[in-house]
Amino acid sequence: MEMKQIQKAIFLDRPNRFIAHVDLNGQVVTCHMPNPGRMWELLFQGTTVYVRPAENPKRKTPYDVVGIERDGTPILLDTQYNNDTAAWLVENHLVPGWEKWDLIRREVTVGDSRFDLLLGNGEERFFVEVKSCTLFSKNGAMFPDAVTERGRKHILELASMSDKGIHTGVLFLVHWDRARWFLPDYHTDPNFAEAFYEAAPRLDWKALALRWDTSFKRPEPVRLLQYPETILTAENHDSGDYLFITQLSEDADIVIGSKGLMHFPKGYYVYTGSAKKNLAARLARHSRKRKNLHWHIDYLRQEADVIAALPIRTSQDLEHELAKAVDAASQWRIDGFGCTDCHCPSHLFGFTDNPIHDRAFIQIVEDFRMNRLQNKI
Repeated sequence: MEMKQIQKAIFLDRPNRFIAHVDLNGQVVTCHMPNPGRMWELLFQGTTVYVRPAENPKRKTPYDVVGIERDGTPILLDTQYNNDTAAWLVENHLVPGWEKWDLIRREVTVGDSRFDLLLGNGEERFFVEVKSCTLFSKNGAMFPDAVTERGRKHILELASMSDKGIHTGVLFLVHWDRARWFLPDYHTDPNFAEAFYEAAPRLDWKALALRWDTSFKRPEPVRLLQYPETILTAENHDSGDYLFITQLSEDADIVIGSKGLMHFPKGYYVYTGSAKKNLAARLARHSRKRKNLHWHIDYLRQEADVIAALPIRTSQDLEHELAKAVDAASQWRIDGFGCTDCHCPSHLFGFTDNPIHDRAFIQIVEDFRMNRLQNKI
């Protein structure tokens, strides 16, 4: 593993999953993004990123993004280098609890699946899948940051192999040295979280926090993370609160049910709501245009495009607290919208720019999804 010519740059934007624009010494440069995750919690305009020249100088993207900073801490983003790191940690017996295992080879195929590492101890074999975790809170970590059917399939297959007496496991490399606990992200991918919850007792798995410096040459293993599985039992249900984000490309006057004609400036809108059951179905309904118009958001949806739907799965009643937090971060609100059954001034809040890229808004998502769990851990 060797990192050469690492340079600091400033993140500008990300037009698609595999491309990023950065400011490198005053020049806008197009970079390959080797991590297809959403990474909304990291990719803010103006954030320091680390790039290196591509091995092929004729490539259309002359640089690769290697890492990024969060709160002054370097974070590895390169998922391929993540697997190199896992192999190096195993080879040097630096994974706590796995010191007896040696690396036999990488990328081993079993049936229809390919796993990242094959370890050995004498005649015994150990199949390991490696995951890169870049979704953090103040002192927690979750995986994944986007729905991963492939990840769920790997978990189920490893558990099935374990049931047949084969030693299997997962190594989550958490690139955040402040992390102290780890959970599957049941907000984003409840199916993966359920599969992990069921399989975890049958797998030899670790979530290992790493500390990187700006050279990205070798990480320092920091600690194995706590796994508060009781939170999954209490929280991973199809109920809770949500943030539904839409966009109006032009100013619009829209009839909102019995409230009549209401004016909406162009921009992005965040609607806060709750569902005591069938949370996923509620968000799917909000996303559709063809439906019987019932809630205020149904009328707005006829004119606005969907940007994102962010569930917050919780056993607590957080809807009004959530609305208050979004209100404080927004540029304006539509009074009386979506709040006829409570005392909130509104449940619809306006933003000039896409709130997904707004640090204050994403901090709200982190607080309600992750940071509040600290009181339960």
